[in-house]
Amino acid sequence: MSQIEAVKEKLRVVRILKLLKKTYTYDDLSKITGLPITVLNRYVRGKVLPSTDRAKELLQMLSPYINIEEEVRRRIEFDEHGLFDNMKILSDTALMSLIAEEIASKYMGKDVSKVLTAATDGIPLAVHIADELNVDVVYAKKKKEVGVEKFYEVNYVPSASGSVMTLYLPQWALKKGDNVLIVDDVIRSGETQRALIDMCKQAGAVPIGMFFLISVGDFVDKLREEYNIPVDVLVRL
Repeated sequence: MSQIEAVKEKLRVVRILKLLKKTYTYDDLSKITGLPITVLNRYVRGKVLPSTDRAKELLQMLSPYINIEEEVRRRIEFDEHGLFDNMKILSDTALMSLIAEEIASKYMGKDVSKVLTAATDGIPLAVHIADELNVDVVYAKKKKEVGVEKFYEVNYVPSASGSVMTLYLPQWALKKGDNVLIVDDVIRSGETQRALIDMCKQAGAVPIGMFFLISVGDFVDKLREEYNIPVDVLVRL
């Protein structure tokens, strides 16, 4: 194991502990791991990292207590109209990092060169995944930025909106031959994601996969069939 891999493993342990600390007490974690509360507290607070050997042991001990899908579901809050808020997911950096590690591991050998999303809620997820893959993240916006001369531009009609929306992406952001992983926090009608794929086609880039935290309906399966690329989702509603 390289030094970088060893450090990543240690940081993964810290993220898991931070996540578990929101459900379990230090006393609970002490019983699970056999470590003193003071040591666990220093790990969670980032004051010290576990040794390489201890990190391996802790990963084995703690892995059965982590279910990423359930952690995401637990944070989804619905209002009286059936609409949901996912801010508690996007704002939890430890959870987002663990999700990003899992997704990045699936694409580590596929030569991803860019992670693409649409502003704004997809950005936190895209940044975490791009960081794990060590590539740039780019995102399309609904308005043109001042100072940018050339854009890729895609019009689309969101489901039931009755209006035409436009996404803009600076042309420097995607180049011919880029292998692009498209990510977003939520997929509903799939129109935004189709617009992002159209942007890839304009640039001559290649969409090689898609990932969504939450899907509403069966549009994930439709996208998979339509574009013949891997399309993954963590939680289906």
